[in-house]
Amino acid sequence: QALVVESAANKRRLKEIEDKILHVLSASQGNILEDATAVQILSEAKAVSNEIQDKDAIAEATQKEIDNARTGYAPCGRYNAVLFFCIRDMASVDTMYQYSLAYFMSLFVRSIAECPKDRSVPKRLALLKDHFTFFLYVNICRSLFEKDKLLFAFGLAARLAASRAELCPRQLRFLVTGALSMDNRRPNPAPEWLSLSGWNGLCELDGLDAAFAGLADSVAADPAAWRRLYDAATPHEEALPARSPDTRAGAAAAGELSVFQRLLVLRCLTPDRIVPAMRAYVTGELGNRYVEPEAFDLGAIYADSSPSVPLIFVLSFGSDPMADLLKFADQKRTRVETVSLGQGQGPVAEEWIAKGVQEGFWVVLQNCHLAKSFLPRLEVLCEKQLTTAGVQPGFRLWLTSYPSDLFPQAVLENGLKITNESPQGLRAGLERIYKSDPMCEASYFEGCHAERAFKNMAFALAFFHCVVGGRRTFGPVGWNIPYAFNENDLRISLRQLRMFLDQYEKPPLEMLCYTAGECNYGGKVTDSNDRRTLMTLLDAFYNVETIDGGAVLMGGGDAYVLPPVGSHASYLEHLAGLPLTETPEVFGMHPNANITRDLQTTKQMLDSLLLMLPQDSVAGSGSSGGGAGGLSANDALDSTAADILEKLPEDFDLEVAGKKYPMTYLDSMNTVLVQELGRVNVLLGGIRSSLKELRKALKGQIVMSSVLERVASALSSGRVPEAWLVKSFPSLKPLGPYVHEVGERCAEFAAWLSDGPPIVFWISGFFFTQAFLTGARQNYARKHKIPIDLISFDYAVHGDGGVANDGAARHERPEDGVLVRGMFLEAASFDADSHELAEPAPKVLFSPLPTMLFQPKLASDIDASALVYVCPLYKTSERRGTLSTTGHSTNFVCEVKLPSARPQAHWIKRGVAALLSLDG
Repeated sequence: QALVVESAANKRRLKEIEDKILHVLSASQGNILEDATAVQILSEAKAVSNEIQDKDAIAEATQKEIDNARTGYAPCGRYNAVLFFCIRDMASVDTMYQYSLAYFMSLFVRSIAECPKDRSVPKRLALLKDHFTFFLYVNICRSLFEKDKLLFAFGLAARLAASRAELCPRQLRFLVTGALSMDNRRPNPAPEWLSLSGWNGLCELDGLDAAFAGLADSVAADPAAWRRLYDAATPHEEALPARSPDTRAGAAAAGELSVFQRLLVLRCLTPDRIVPAMRAYVTGELGNRYVEPEAFDLGAIYADSSPSVPLIFVLSFGSDPMADLLKFADQKRTRVETVSLGQGQGPVAEEWIAKGVQEGFWVVLQNCHLAKSFLPRLEVLCEKQLTTAGVQPGFRLWLTSYPSDLFPQAVLENGLKITNESPQGLRAGLERIYKSDPMCEASYFEGCHAERAFKNMAFALAFFHCVVGGRRTFGPVGWNIPYAFNENDLRISLRQLRMFLDQYEKPPLEMLCYTAGECNYGGKVTDSNDRRTLMTLLDAFYNVETIDGGAVLMGGGDAYVLPPVGSHASYLEHLAGLPLTETPEVFGMHPNANITRDLQTTKQMLDSLLLMLPQDSVAGSGSSGGGAGGLSANDALDSTAADILEKLPEDFDLEVAGKKYPMTYLDSMNTVLVQELGRVNVLLGGIRSSLKELRKALKGQIVMSSVLERVASALSSGRVPEAWLVKSFPSLKPLGPYVHEVGERCAEFAAWLSDGPPIVFWISGFFFTQAFLTGARQNYARKHKIPIDLISFDYAVHGDGGVANDGAARHERPEDGVLVRGMFLEAASFDADSHELAEPAPKVLFSPLPTMLFQPKLASDIDASALVYVCPLYKTSERRGTLSTTGHSTNFVCEVKLPSARPQAHWIKRGVAALLSLDG
């Protein structure tokens, strides 16, 4: 800086001398050599000019030395650029993860001041990189939800490895997208344990890199050896089976695969164990401290804050930071004013902020996500009022908000974001409840005249609250819709429990079940099957056995029993003895639900990673790993589009179909077929037109619109474009299996069109399944002249109940009703010998249902006393849907009655459902 100032001063002096010389020359008359004053001025100018030239030469040499020294720090700049873009891309995962460059630079400046010093530049840079990377990780993790902390650490590790050219973009793309090939003709060598998508992935991985050469051949040659890896509890820690020299084709041995390359193998074999493998990769790349985020420390966060920077609590299910904040304020002896934002509270909030700025106390604005109209004003207040010179040092503005797209970006980028999620696990949840209002109040917990019933039912209700919250982690198997049950639901239920027990001599179980289940918790439940699950779970806690004591609460062993009636301290002591982790049986679910939960976590992690990675890492780029066979990204896309177009069948001729299967009074299936063919044509036309336009856009013949960009992005990542799904049947399949299924559906309808109605209908193949079932009921109603409103389906497993070789040749066309195939059970299986529901085999998440007869009958003639499970039937494993214009759900189809030796409540808690389509 001094050199720049001195150089500018020298240039200014030189300019002044030049101006002076010009003035002397212009003013001089006669011979200038005879003008003593002019000669003296010229002599002084020459001396000053020489001095300036000498100084410039010295400054230039010094500048070169500075530039050389600065060049030594250039790697640090490139390194920090990688870190910044990593945190910037976190905004793709959650809109609340916004960070400005100014915030990043402030952290870097602090890191420079705090990291250890060393006179050696390489050592200094190494220390600075290590310190700043972890310092950045710690500060960013304060604002991340637990589910995203490992994602951020993995993103850091992968980005840094890629910047060192240690990570191939093609391998990174494979991790997030899996197999992208449209067709794999090699048969699966072990279908009993290796999924089709996993086998397709291994075959594609085989040709991805020389290190994987012969991998598919090795699995095909010795499936048993690879099965041991599949069955291992920690497969990422196991050695991979060796590949023989003749199958390795000169590639590196399997044991020589890098940690990241092993991760790709595990993605194909055991996708549910990807998260522990990713954690191991982060540990190997960055160290163990990057997988163990620091505990929540409000004091440390406050120390990093300032009056001009708002502190933002990003809320999640079950979190309530107010208790911790008020306790911290008491420690600081600071006044706190709280405003719960809502209609008409904006001016109140502004008033308190103005007073807080002047007097130096804390202001808390709760639930900012609910104050849509106030948020723009909040942004102005943070930019102007909080940055004025008159802000008192003790002032702090605290904000709480759930993630919201409406939250001002400027406030998010410059604010100090904090997450403090509720403790995970049943034990931690119960301890939190017993240490919170109202359970911690002696006036509430003691003094009830029915002490035994009250304390037992209060404990059971707290347990129920933790169970309904814990089931969210299992995805749709737990709840079709992840409801945000919170502490207020529990608090009002507890107070109602005490009130009713004080008012009645005998506990009013029916009233308590209604108020807690139908009103407090059930008020949030919008899905009828979720409501059935909720009330079934509540019945397991609110019952006579609970009142009497000694009841076992759900499954999970003898640890989860009602504790003896005692003091508040005795309950805390009992809770301290509970296991730290719990099995799925505690939530009423099968042990396989752990796999379902792990698969949900893996899918969420990889989907988020896909969003935050650079587009060229996903789509590929040129020779550095673009499409298949080293193609560029555009060439790979064009090849994929051409491949799909080649596989698409021709549109159906609806006129010919209408003539061959005309609309008749006694056969509604003709109408069903023609309508289905119309829907198929709409889908085929949409796919075909978008792919043709995409190919033209890739060649530069037309403009690449935003719609085509989204189609291209989806194809590059192996997903079905949204533009197709709008016109399609519901599907969660990746691109390759989806295109294959489109072909299968068209083939099924083509066979129906040419050969007549099938004996056994493939129920999964219909776009509008409800229309097919209505057609079956309508045929029966018109044939027997019965109002269709009086008709329901009775259900029966057809034949011997087996699913092997269960083709149409084994069945005869029923006189009434329809035979259907293509259904799958989730969280249960069907026993072919006993013809009833059974528990699933270990690690088997979906089991095929045998051919079933949907028999229309008068509802009054159906045996209501039979022991059955009323099983909901959905189109996809997502289960949740929306109400379409036809009045039907886009996902729920109907309820199928399946024979069962167990009570229906058992399967309801298990989350058992039938599905028409699987995810892979």
